[in-house]
Amino acid sequence: MALFKKRTVGKPGEWFYCLEHKKVEEGPDCPAKNRFGPYASREEASAAMETAAERNLEWETDPKWHDAPKDAPKTDGTPD
Repeated sequence: MALFKKRTVGKPGEWFYCLEHKKVEEGPDCPAKNRFGPYASREEASAAMETAAERNLEWETDPKWHDAPKDAPKTDGTPD
């Protein structure tokens, strides 16, 4: 058991979305590994999962971030 428990402290008015409890929280009640945020409003925090899905879709469809298809010929001279 830890002698001193480290408490995360947030600023008043910061909102987070807890991934473990699937709810919006004011202030960082849960560990950072389990939350998205901070957000400026409750509404922004409640849309955290939709925002993350939109960003993931943008990243997945961005041609700059895709590797060459596996069946494409290599151009660096290394064997397959």
